[in-house]
Amino acid sequence: MIKPYYFFLLLSISSLFSCGKKEAENLVSIESLRIDSGLISGKTDSSGLVKIFKGIPFAAPPLGELRWKAPQPVAAWEGVKACTENPAAPMQKPPVPFFAWSAEFLIPAEPISEDCLYLNVWTAAEKADEKRPVMVWIYGGGFNSGGNTVPLYDGEDLAKAGIVVVNLNYRVGMLGFLAHPELTAESPDQTSGNYGILDQIAALEWVKRNIAAFGGDPENVTIAGQSAGAFSVNALVVSPKAKGLFHKAIAQSGGMFNRGSGLVSGLQGAEERGKQLTDTLGISLGELRKIPADSLLKIQGRFGPVVDGKILPSVRQAFEEGKFSDVPLLTGWNADDRVSGNQPNTPEEFKANAKKQYGGRAGEYLQLFPAGNEVELEETLKTIGVLGFGFQNYTWARMQSEKGQDKAYVYYFTRVPPGEPNYGAFHSAEFSYAFHTLRNWNRPFEQADYALEKTMSSYWVNFVKTGNPNGEGIPEWPVFDPENPLVIELGAEVKTRALPYWEQMKFMESLNR
Repeated sequence: MIKPYYFFLLLSISSLFSCGKKEAENLVSIESLRIDSGLISGKTDSSGLVKIFKGIPFAAPPLGELRWKAPQPVAAWEGVKACTENPAAPMQKPPVPFFAWSAEFLIPAEPISEDCLYLNVWTAAEKADEKRPVMVWIYGGGFNSGGNTVPLYDGEDLAKAGIVVVNLNYRVGMLGFLAHPELTAESPDQTSGNYGILDQIAALEWVKRNIAAFGGDPENVTIAGQSAGAFSVNALVVSPKAKGLFHKAIAQSGGMFNRGSGLVSGLQGAEERGKQLTDTLGISLGELRKIPADSLLKIQGRFGPVVDGKILPSVRQAFEEGKFSDVPLLTGWNADDRVSGNQPNTPEEFKANAKKQYGGRAGEYLQLFPAGNEVELEETLKTIGVLGFGFQNYTWARMQSEKGQDKAYVYYFTRVPPGEPNYGAFHSAEFSYAFHTLRNWNRPFEQADYALEKTMSSYWVNFVKTGNPNGEGIPEWPVFDPENPLVIELGAEVKTRALPYWEQMKFMESLNR
């Protein structure tokens, strides 16, 4: 019996001989597919239906003098480049499971390298002219970790549902987000610190130039991400350099609408921290460029996107002024999303902090966030943690609805994955359901989980295809209306419900106006 993989190869080869030259060149072949930098080869999944290309370079290796510079073009190559193995994840500390994030949520232990600007593509298209919708996934990890080879990001099942999936890599940590006055001075844009965002833009430019060869439609591209990936989607929506490179946006648990996010800083402050770093180390920027990448990981510092007004303007201001990419939006958060930080230990301390921070509005704040006793305080701190993400996605949907022409759709994920340990509907719990990759997650899933996976992945695929998550056989997802905010609850039951924490959201919004 011929194995499916070899049968597919035989079928592809026989097709080449049985059709005209023009038609043969139009086939999506795993043996030889041409992109703008050369020929590549790939492989198929176990069914033979999905073609997989891993480790496609979309920019030159950011090494040596290219460290802390905008991504540069790929050098063309001779022959056929095999793109069948996982590329290196960006330079970061070795992955170690923690909290709810088991190995399935993390990059493999190797390879990890500064030479990381590669992307992966999954497609079930047979011909290059099929114009299938495209989803470009941007990973989370606090801008200090993550990569496109996380097992739960596998694009096989979504490709079978009719879209082309692209998972990109971008530089993280110091290598992705170091700002410094000397880096600003040598930049054509007179800015520094957003190299990871520029990597994402370079990958989207690659998609625009090349995705048609994989049967994808460069005029129907959705950018999607979770956590830092959702922050990134938010940045791309307002970045003038990303204009026209995508047509829809999916943002899961993340955004940058509050005044002063902990992950984001202004250019001047980021430059000052970079200068302080080199001064403390007693070395020049040139010397810092020569330090081995793994040694850089030992240097302490806070690195993330930089609001420089060029690559990344103020997100809230861009929306207020209508200077953003007006595209359909699917966004939401999880019932047990949390952000960490210093928290008061007693109700008295919490109330004292409220009076200090909110002055005459402290009474109003304490009505919405009560702390009359330790039980109330514990619940309020949980609410505040969840709203660290939820407020961003609510505000994004509200401003898209009020400032833009395209619609927004909001979800609230409440399903607690079965098994132990139980961290509730924790930060990151939802994306495996949307990717249809529960098969790669070692939990004792129940029928309710597989039903939710089917529904959620259908919503996501429908949105990627049309900008509307709704379709046959799944509950109706209402368009978000800021005056009567309804969301779709994604849990043991999928249903429409009122926006949770709306009163608290409105109070937080009033502080940011």
